[in-house]
Order: sequence, then C-alpha cells, then structure tokens
Amino acid sequence: MPTKPKVPCKHPGCPELVPSGTKYCDKHKAMHPEEVRSAAGRGYGSAWRKASKMFLQAHPLCEECKLQGKYVKATVVDHIIPHRGDQKLFWDQSNWRALCKRCHDKKTGREDSKPEFNY
Repeated sequence: MPTKPKVPCKHPGCPELVPSGTKYCDKHKAMHPEEVRSAAGRGYGSAWRKASKMFLQAHPLCEECKLQGKYVKATVVDHIIPHRGDQKLFWDQSNWRALCKRCHDKKTGREDSKPEFNY
C-alpha cells in the first residue's frame, strides 16, 4: 500500500519535508510548543477556568462587538497581547478582555497566521 507523500515543515522558510500529519521538523518543533502541549499544559487548567469565569461575570459583553454598537454575550477571555507562555502576562488581568467566540476566533486567526518568532 502506498504511503502519503511528505509535506514541507510549516515553520516559515523551512524547506524540510516531514511525514504527512506532522506540522514541524525536529529542528523547529521546539519553537511551536502550543502544537504539542495540552490546554492544561499551556496554563488553561482549573485555575484559569475559575478566573476566566469570574472575569466574564464582571464583563458580560463582547468588547469588539460593543465598538460596533452591537450587544453580544462574551464567552471567551482573550489575552490582548499573546502571552506565548509568559506566566506573568498570562495572569495579568489588564491584558484580558471579554470577547464572543466569533471575535476571538477572528483575532486569533489574524495573529496566528503571522506569528513572531524569537530566536
């Protein structure tokens, strides 16, 4: 039975081929820990669920939708500046804002389509 062809590593500018279903080559895998760690491993465990629930109770409306004159229930706590594993930034409530899932997905898609890498 034939195997699937290898695909290029998803890291920008890397020509290395990796097995189908794998995103990054061994050289770049460590630069993308969000791809291999669970949500709890990235800090989104029970403490985060409790804190974000309390934040949403205090901020029930999506801040992006409010700017457009719409009143939509917020369901996600967004990190304004992506924390990228920085625990101080992760827990800094001045870096949080309430968004609806649609607005959060749009923002995250924009940020994740052009990530910044620190070498």
